[in-house]
Amino acid sequence: MDLNFPLILVLLVFGSGLIALFDRLVLLPRRQQAVANYRGQVGDKAEFDVIEKLEKENGIVETSRSVFPVLLLVLVLRSFLFEPFQIPSGSMIPTLQVGDFILVNKYAYGLRLPVVDTKVVEIGEPKRGDVMVFKVPAGPGIAKPGINYIKRVIGVPGDTIRYKDKRLYINGKMVPEKFVAQLTEERFVYRIYEETIDGETHQIRKDMMIFDPRAEGQWTVPEGHYFMMGDNRDRSNDSRYWGLVPEKNIVGKAVYIWMHWPSWTDIPNFRNNGAIQ
Repeated sequence: MDLNFPLILVLLVFGSGLIALFDRLVLLPRRQQAVANYRGQVGDKAEFDVIEKLEKENGIVETSRSVFPVLLLVLVLRSFLFEPFQIPSGSMIPTLQVGDFILVNKYAYGLRLPVVDTKVVEIGEPKRGDVMVFKVPAGPGIAKPGINYIKRVIGVPGDTIRYKDKRLYINGKMVPEKFVAQLTEERFVYRIYEETIDGETHQIRKDMMIFDPRAEGQWTVPEGHYFMMGDNRDRSNDSRYWGLVPEKNIVGKAVYIWMHWPSWTDIPNFRNNGAIQ
């Protein structure tokens, strides 16, 4: 069973905060009264060890009071500012490599409450060309709906997207491409292109020995939905196969690569560090 980390974090913050508050309002006054009573009974003969024992909190209370501010800070940072993710697959090559650790801006598209993911503050909307993290909706080939995916925003509400013969069209216009290089990897020939969407340029990859007719088609993006594609165009499970992403599934905008660590047997490095194009 997959762990719901946001829910666990919220419960930990609530539980530790409740215990800390109970200590502040109930248990601390009791300890202080016990010390006062002891001093009143023995006067100047009060022993430091006895006072220290009377003032000492229960182990659960002490731990809760210590971890509450840390957990609260993590909850605020993770829920409303930035959340770290690791890239698990090659669907965004060459932009993102397997093992890249990235930061996702959680407020770029509005502030959402943790766990329920309800938007409470409008800030911005996804734009064509943004690299976005979202919870994948149910669809063909999706074994676990609700897990986090990362793709590029290709279509926004009102757009018509067409993909034919490995070329992308947005609202009837072919998206400009510039050939960069042809390379070989494990006997597969692929090409790198620079693709420009709304004036912003990023690289994409096309495998010249792969053709999947299921990836071709035309889609109209309704209000409140987005059409997503991976930069590794022939090795990406995206909107061409399972459909559109509803606005409620948005997690945030991927903005920065801060570390590369492909596996536990490798040494982490920072060669890919930089803003995500």
